[in-house]
Amino acid sequence: VQLQASGGGLVQAGGSLRLSCVGSGRTSSNYAMGWFRQAPGKEREFVAAINWSGESTYYADSVKGRFTISRDNAKNTMYLQMTTLKPEDTAVYYCAGGSIYVPSNFKRRQGYNYWGQGTEVTVSS
Repeated sequence: VQLQASGGGLVQAGGSLRLSCVGSGRTSSNYAMGWFRQAPGKEREFVAAINWSGESTYYADSVKGRFTISRDNAKNTMYLQMTTLKPEDTAVYYCAGGSIYVPSNFKRRQGYNYWGQGTEVTVSS
């Protein structure tokens, strides 16, 4: 599975962005998908995840209520709608996919086998 993330950019605090992640190769719709981010000098951290059907979603506490993850399996595409952005949301955002079914594993990087190249999000204050 190849993943291609896009949609990053520069936005003012309080603004919105929508990230997309398109899958190709093996049917990415069979996999759980997630978003992680990595700020300069920090470790990559979990942001949000969604199960293969889209029925279950998971969020980091820092983005809960501001970000929404969704997927369109017919288009092999996952989205991350980000609203009320804050400067601390500045990071490179990576999409990932894996065969994950246990809820506690959705937030763990180790559960994901496939990673996109990242798209940069910068939130100015």
